Amino acid sequence: MLDTQSILEVLRPVQDPELQKSLVELNMIRNVTVDAGGIVSFTLVLTTPACPLREFIVEDCQKAVRALSGVEKVEIEVTAETPQQKELPDRQGVKGIKNIIAVSSGKGGVGKSTIAVNIAVALAKAGAKTGLLDADIYGPNAPTMLGLTEAKVAVQKNAQEQDILEPAFNYGIKLVSMGFLIDPDQPVMWRGPMLNGIIRQFLYQVNWGELDYLVVDMPPGTGDAQLTLAQAVPMSGVVIVTTPQTVSLIDARRGLKMFEQLGVKVLGIVENMSYFIPPDLPDRRYDLFGSGGGEKTSRELNVPLLGCIPLEIILREGGDRGIPIVMGEPDSVSAQALTKLAGEIAAKVSVAALT
Repeated sequence: MLDTQSILEVLRPVQDPELQKSLVELNMIRNVTVDAGGIVSFTLVLTTPACPLREFIVEDCQKAVRALSGVEKVEIEVTAETPQQKELPDRQGVKGIKNIIAVSSGKGGVGKSTIAVNIAVALAKAGAKTGLLDADIYGPNAPTMLGLTEAKVAVQKNAQEQDILEPAFNYGIKLVSMGFLIDPDQPVMWRGPMLNGIIRQFLYQVNWGELDYLVVDMPPGTGDAQLTLAQAVPMSGVVIVTTPQTVSLIDARRGLKMFEQLGVKVLGIVENMSYFIPPDLPDRRYDLFGSGGGEKTSRELNVPLLGCIPLEIILREGGDRGIPIVMGEPDSVSAQALTKLAGEIAAKVSVAALT
């Protein structure tokens, strides 16, 4: 008989590819209905709106149900419920934020902020509630990259008479940055305690609301900002950004080892500027900074290579104009690579939370 139970039984062998468990056992199949005309409908609840394997999972579900006699049509509504990262007894989470993802690098100039901004925007485009904390206090570039250089942020008082900052908003993400609090040409000359204080304020004294992901753009290196973040909040993981160049990879390894020593999960390595695509010869690729470095490092350190992002002029132009490439040129090679990268990161965060 074609009924709810028979539908669930044929769907039971279908697994989430990342978690390698049955969709039915994970309660990802809900609201199953069968009408008299043989139309089967149900809701598929993914673990992230940015699921990189969404189409494959939907196709597997359709194939499984269509194998039943009497099924004329399969209608699947796809939604997502992002899981909450695990709590740690010695660290204080941020109310309303499910997952905190740090984007870090061992050295400057590798395009870390470009990666962080585009990851955040790509997650928001996929339907996730996303925020970006620009923790690069000495070089806050996120407002420029997000077209928010003229934004004004307000400060409110909460019930405890604390100052609460209202984040700026554009392209679907909430943003807090030191760039909103200083003049454009004003240098930030702070020692450790002041730096630690502002990062904690950006975490706990901002009206972030409900977020699936808070992406944190870290300053380069292995200093106070990294230590403060790692010791203050439970993080879902960190993404290490490098280029194929040897000197960049050496510093990236140091940064990676630092987070491991602090007990923060390393989600993987991103090789930025993997190759250059000239605008007049889009089929050509030039290895300006070498090749294969990210893959070699990921293999040696036993961490995933999450993605290789090419260097295109439009990627730089988009950042300068305040239009991230995943918004301004979504069909470009770089935008597609960054969108895929965001999905890979979101998938790994969900796996970590559910296992």
